[in-house]
Amino acid sequence: MIKVESILCPIDLSMESDEALRYAIGLGRAYQAKLVLLYCRRPGSIVEWSTGSRAARLFEQLLFRYLDANETSTLDWEPVVAEAEDVGATIAEEATKRNVDLIVMRSRRRPHAAVLLGSTAETVSRRASCPVLVTHPSERECVGLTTNEIDLKRLLVAYDASKDADLALNFGLSLAQECQAELHILHVISDVEKADEPEIAWSSAEQESSYEIAARRLQRAIPKEAFLWCKIVTAVRCGQPANEILAYAKEHEIDLICMGASGTGFSLDKLFGSTVDRVLRQAPCPVLISRPMKTAAESVKAA
Repeated sequence: MIKVESILCPIDLSMESDEALRYAIGLGRAYQAKLVLLYCRRPGSIVEWSTGSRAARLFEQLLFRYLDANETSTLDWEPVVAEAEDVGATIAEEATKRNVDLIVMRSRRRPHAAVLLGSTAETVSRRASCPVLVTHPSERECVGLTTNEIDLKRLLVAYDASKDADLALNFGLSLAQECQAELHILHVISDVEKADEPEIAWSSAEQESSYEIAARRLQRAIPKEAFLWCKIVTAVRCGQPANEILAYAKEHEIDLICMGASGTGFSLDKLFGSTVDRVLRQAPCPVLISRPMKTAAESVKAA
């Protein structure tokens, strides 16, 4: 099962980005994890940080928006300020350097600009050495506005049998167990896969169709013990992956989507974005992008 001991939450001292802090606090409480608050200071910024203690006081004021003095005093947290030419790259680097288990951040949802230029959230999702949970302004809330506790009722895992999808499934199972939530697992058969399948597979009773193969694959991927403490719903659809994932999330009022970072079409080479990019930009709820954990040494070697 997934173990979360530290969470990195990037903030820029705006009300918009600080909304991610609610999620980070809620998850930190659920997993009893350390919270690392990161401010990326751009060169030439008018915000001055003369001492570490001043930064700590500013961050503490942010925490007071969501926690009282007693709750804040018992929270394990650390303020960090980093100089950043490229904010997305700096967030990913700090996450690796501090060996955090999860990044929680806010997306401003500027889809038209992001298609051509990318966004900070997409950059972090591509580069981070750990899973990334991305929230946005116009989403289904899954953290109590007054309690600041995680309140997940239905989670969706987009599963394509890749290693990263297995990690996303593990995260989904962990959160479902923690929140006693309903877990939906969706596999999308792309139009290309369906076109490549022999026509006889759709008509012969002796040969399994791709739907049946995918359904059996989903059942095998789920640990048997999970059925004891979680209601699990599996589904197989055919079509364009991003469209089907988004449609399913809306139809079933999903509170959180979990998916692997290297799933279908997650490539920097595609001008109009990948499946992951499209889901990040259009999802009706927060999205957790799962990827294998890397240490600082591994990340340096890969670079």
